[in-house]
Amino acid sequence: MGDWLSNRLGQPVIVENKPGAASNIATETVINAASDGYTIASVTSANAINATVNKRTLQFDYLKQLIPVAGMSQGPSVLVVNPSVPASNVAELIAYAKANPGKINFGSPGVGSTGHLAAELFKAMAGVDLVHVPYRGAAPAMTDLMAGHVQVVFDSMVSVLPHVQAGRVRALAVTSKARSPLLPDLPTIAETVPGYEAIIWFGVGVPRGTPGEIVARLNREINAGLASAEMTEKFAKLGTTPMVMTPEQFWGFARGETEKWQQVIERAGIKVD
Repeated sequence: MGDWLSNRLGQPVIVENKPGAASNIATETVINAASDGYTIASVTSANAINATVNKRTLQFDYLKQLIPVAGMSQGPSVLVVNPSVPASNVAELIAYAKANPGKINFGSPGVGSTGHLAAELFKAMAGVDLVHVPYRGAAPAMTDLMAGHVQVVFDSMVSVLPHVQAGRVRALAVTSKARSPLLPDLPTIAETVPGYEAIIWFGVGVPRGTPGEIVARLNREINAGLASAEMTEKFAKLGTTPMVMTPEQFWGFARGETEKWQQVIERAGIKVD
């Protein structure tokens, strides 16, 4: 999208990664930036989770201190298990977990991560007792899954696909409402647990005070990119789909996701110190 916007706007668009604090540092940087349209934020599913997980320490409210611009993309995580787990589908995993409460471990990239929350939602809706084992990132969680130290992981399509194809882990389902074009034969969790959905999504926001005409221009150019065959093909290779939205539609979506994960977090008693 950076290259697309550079061509459409006639000036360089530089993607600057600001890692740390589960995207909170990057978000706060944009909130405090000048409202001139030259600094934009990648607003993600992590923001929706952090709003509750980091509520005690967070110095901002992204829904109030950013202006929505546009959606970008959304995609599923994949529920994968170690091959030793006697389950070839979600129903069998649920039955196995219910027969072994508190004995099955699930790994995640860390407390409050999308992988953690996807599993907590699954636990609540399926009525199973899985033990959380947090790691410092997705890679070590996947390594321990393959080694059999944890039995279950929810991770992004891009991360798990090579391991699934190599037979190192077994994919049971995707976490989106619809099946993924990358794994069309793989069912959704919702086919077994009606109403389940836990997606990873991205959009764009700008600092409050940014002029409306700038927001409108950015929305128009981003949506044009998302509707292009070129961009759709690139997203498809990542297992994601474009989210073509007005600013209002994107913020309504983001608000709904924030409220959804707040309920899951509070019910599970998840806290980040």
